[in-house]
Amino acid sequence: MNTEIKHEETVIKVLEALETIRPFLNKDGGDIELVDVKAETVFVKLIGNCNGCPMSFSTMKLGVENTIKQHAPEILEVVSVE
Repeated sequence: MNTEIKHEETVIKVLEALETIRPFLNKDGGDIELVDVKAETVFVKLIGNCNGCPMSFSTMKLGVENTIKQHAPEILEVVSVE
């Protein structure tokens, strides 16, 4: 399969995963933004109340990373950027 098509499919799966997470973040006054997908790594930015929240590390690892990996098993790591 063309690597560009595969990359596009991965990005779509990641965006779908973020849509399932977004309502929970919005409820607490936060949100999440996809910054980039490079190889098996997703770069996201927590915004609003989620940015700098003491629970943001747990949110990233337990919520965001697990959900993305369920939707896109080819992803190995999710990194939060500022």
